[in-house]
This record gives sequence, structure tokens and C-alpha cells, in this order.
Amino acid sequence: MTNHPDPQRFAHVTDWVFDLDNTLYPHHSNLFSQIDKKMTAYVAELLKMPPDEARKLQKDLYRDHGTTLNGLIERFNVDPDDFLRVVHDIDYSWLKPDPELGEAIKALPGRKFIFTNGDRGHAERTAAQLGILDHFEDIFDIVAADLTPKPAQKTYDRFVELHEIAGPNAVMFEDLARNLRVPKKLGMTTVLIVPRNFEPDFSEIWESDPDEKDDVDFVTDNLTDFLQTIMKKDAAKTAS
Repeated sequence: MTNHPDPQRFAHVTDWVFDLDNTLYPHHSNLFSQIDKKMTAYVAELLKMPPDEARKLQKDLYRDHGTTLNGLIERFNVDPDDFLRVVHDIDYSWLKPDPELGEAIKALPGRKFIFTNGDRGHAERTAAQLGILDHFEDIFDIVAADLTPKPAQKTYDRFVELHEIAGPNAVMFEDLARNLRVPKKLGMTTVLIVPRNFEPDFSEIWESDPDEKDDVDFVTDNLTDFLQTIMKKDAAKTAS
């Protein structure tokens, strides 16, 4: 489901920014479902409510506050370190090492970053399991963002200032269209990652983000193929 990248849109890129969950690993691995269930259980235990009520509240917090954690902090003064420790205590063996993706990322010219609403430990364990951790310059996590999640403008501003990133020289890969709004405004090229072999109608692709379609430059259901296409075209251009 790749809309093939125009090599001219990537020839200038010096900074490659990747979301983590359901972006660097495929949606069908279902890893995030473990975290999702842990969050529901955390809410249920914290507020002593039945699982179905906790589930609804968890999703309401996510919708209204950007992340479940942000909502729990604002409404219930939850200790973020405790929350992050509990919900990221998962089985990473669900992920298969992906040497092909590793080679594709390694081949990209310039710096590579992970920019996640999760924490650094989760990002490191995930990337290590995939076999791609060593290819990244740094991980910008929810703690580095002062617990303010994407898509908040100030979180992106903090990231680009920290790493001295010029938007027009960067590209961002994300599985949520709404998280590409600010990168697009900053001048970045934007790529939306959707589940493999996903063939929904147009509104479903944007995950209920119909207002964000103008913020997405490319859509792909295969990150590795997308990156390989960029480098193959770049190599062919250089050779000519």
C-alpha cells in the first residue's frame, strides 16, 4: 500500500525521525496490545473500578489528554514513573528481529531519532529486540518531553531545539495522522504508517483524523520497502 516516494522529496533529508509503537514494528505484531491491557488494569486498580469501566475511562483519558498517562496525572495526580514501569513490563519476544529494516535504517544518510510518547526504557527494549537500536542517534521520550505528549506543539519545539533540527531537512514517520500536523507545519516531509495489507476506506486510513489528510505527504504499510525505495532511487541518481 505504498504510494511510492518521489526521490526529490528525500534527497535533501539529513534527519530521520521515527515514532516507535506501530511504526518501527508492524501493527500486526500486536505488541502494543500488551501495554493497552496493562493500562486498563492500572486504571482499574488505581480507582477500584470494574475492568469495563476502567477501559472506558482509559480511552476517554487518551482522547481528551493525548495519552492515558497525561490524563491520569492531570486528573488523579498519578506518579508517572510508577505508571511507566508497570505498563511497560511486557513480553518483547512478541517482536521478531528485523535485520532488513535495520539495514534500511543504517543506509539512510544523516541522523536518525526515535520520538515516542512512551519512555526511553520501552523504546530501548523494543529497538534492541528488533535489532535496530544501534542505528539511532538518540531517543526523545515522554520524560524528555516533560510528560507532554505528541501532538502538542511545545513537545515538537523541544525536540527540534534539543537536536538542532531544521524542519525542511527532516522527515517524520508516524502511525497517527494527528501527530504529523506539527511536523508538517515545521516544514518536515511526513509519512503515515498504516497496518500491513490494510485496505480501509479513506476516512479509516486517517484513524478518525479527517482534518489531517493535508498534513500527510506519503502513506505506506511497509516501512522497510519505503526506505529501500528511497535509497535505491538515490543510488540510481548518484550513479547516473
